[in-house]
Amino acid sequence: MSTARIHWASGPVVRARPEGAFQLREAVQVGARALLGEVTRIDRDEIVIQVYEDTTGLRPGDTVRGAGTPLAVRLGPALLGNVFDGLLRPLAAGAAAQLESGVRRRTPVEIEFAPGVKPGDVLEPGTPFGTARNGSGVAQACLLPPGTGGEIVSVAPAGRLSDEAPVCSVRGADGAVVEIAMSHDWPVRVPRPAAARLPSDEPLLTGQRILDSLFPVGLGGKAAIPGGFGTGKTVLLETLAKWCHADVIVYLGCGERGNEMAGLVEEFPQLADPRTNRPLMERTVIIANTSNMPVAAREASIYSAITVAEYFRDQGKHVALMADSTSRWAEALREVSGRLGELPGEGGFPPYLSSRLAEFYERAARVRTLAGDTGSVTILSAISPPAGDFSEPVTSHTKRYVRSYWALDTKRAQARFYPAIHPLQSYSENAPDFARWWEASGNARWLELRRRFLTLLDEQAKIERMARIIGKDALPPGQRLTLTCAELVNDAFLRQSAFSEVDRYAGPARQAAMMQVLARFVALAEAAGHAGVEPEAIERMEGFRRLQRMGEEIGEDGIERFAQLTAALEREFAGLAKPEEARHAP
Repeated sequence: MSTARIHWASGPVVRARPEGAFQLREAVQVGARALLGEVTRIDRDEIVIQVYEDTTGLRPGDTVRGAGTPLAVRLGPALLGNVFDGLLRPLAAGAAAQLESGVRRRTPVEIEFAPGVKPGDVLEPGTPFGTARNGSGVAQACLLPPGTGGEIVSVAPAGRLSDEAPVCSVRGADGAVVEIAMSHDWPVRVPRPAAARLPSDEPLLTGQRILDSLFPVGLGGKAAIPGGFGTGKTVLLETLAKWCHADVIVYLGCGERGNEMAGLVEEFPQLADPRTNRPLMERTVIIANTSNMPVAAREASIYSAITVAEYFRDQGKHVALMADSTSRWAEALREVSGRLGELPGEGGFPPYLSSRLAEFYERAARVRTLAGDTGSVTILSAISPPAGDFSEPVTSHTKRYVRSYWALDTKRAQARFYPAIHPLQSYSENAPDFARWWEASGNARWLELRRRFLTLLDEQAKIERMARIIGKDALPPGQRLTLTCAELVNDAFLRQSAFSEVDRYAGPARQAAMMQVLARFVALAEAAGHAGVEPEAIERMEGFRRLQRMGEEIGEDGIERFAQLTAALEREFAGLAKPEEARHAP
């Protein structure tokens, strides 16, 4: 173990003179309290260390001890259902554990273990050797660490065992026997290997109509959610965590306000998982690194979160990582960079901001695992641009690496429109890839209807700009009808009530039915408009009001009612008379 002596310290940055060899990115223990740190720069006679805890009290002459290994986190079946800090140290043991500093390991947990192999079996690296249940009822695969494989020498019998105790021993190709526990360490900055990366041709369903039907994100995809203060980023991420079709949720609070994270930690254990009616927390890992925690740990937390997500991906699970927010992570990067004396780039951020963002987002993927299963990590990251300026560096660089972009609009949020996603500022580059999936799910016209809705909303924006000059009443009937149809799409389809038991989630079948009935209404309304029917007469129709309320009145178990609503609309439009005919009617 190499050592060094501190000769300079400034906040989370420490400089020391080495008394042995150190490696770049090596984990170190700093000072008498064994503060956790990482070597970030090596000069001829000096090492620079980034410390992930409060450095108050450090002084020249204090000792730095190298671990000889990169900064790593402990991965295992005890992760699910628990809360950790940015370096994956437990926070659920109470205030004392949260305030304790220094390198610490969590208390071993007894896990129900069932072996899946027998002595003499030969396993490849990264393949499962048993099954673990951590008390939540969720079955998890116990994996050999990548890079470790060979013949099984011994395996523990089924029972409750410590997740840190050896349960299996493996003889490698060199003849050495390695003991394997249910948990193992993995460097946070090193992506976990996979057999192959697969195309993302299936959407991650979220239950939010504007996302699934207009701006979908694929399994293993990347979506950015930029928005100014108060536009609903955190609320949207929490909603997605509850309703998205993912097997495991990893929720990262990176630099967010402490009261928000406290509310999240208190609320999640009380939420019922809509898939199992058990606590949602049972398939959730929360990583909390609030704004009052050490800033350097905020920079590391994002890597801890993606490493945890990759671990569950390697078990053949689909994982959704909610990162709230990458702007706070970038601010931590900027602060540490300034203390290192690096030249600032755009916005004061370090020049390598773009490459760090790329490293993070590229770890999202749908893959074939080393065990032959299919798993994925989907990243949904919030961005908090100052003053809602989407041209600032974090947002503009992020757009280069994501395929789905969900821009939150301040005006929509102030109008209590939820989700406040602006349909003309958002996009999904992968949308055409999901047409076949939607066709198999009963909506063969999905791509056509999606294009029709977006065109209608674009026409609405152009007409509204003109209406602000000449007034809505001065518009010709055709343009007024376009506004009527676009407002209906906004209110009946894009708006969704998070408080409604019926409307807070919409499955793909219901979304397809709603799109089809709205498209039929638009076609009938345009035909009626060409026949001389005034837009105001269409707005007074009973079917128009039923369409406005259909999200809250027709639930997942009433899909057939949409066909009845379509038939009623056609009868009502057929009964509309032209103004001339109505004038001469007896």
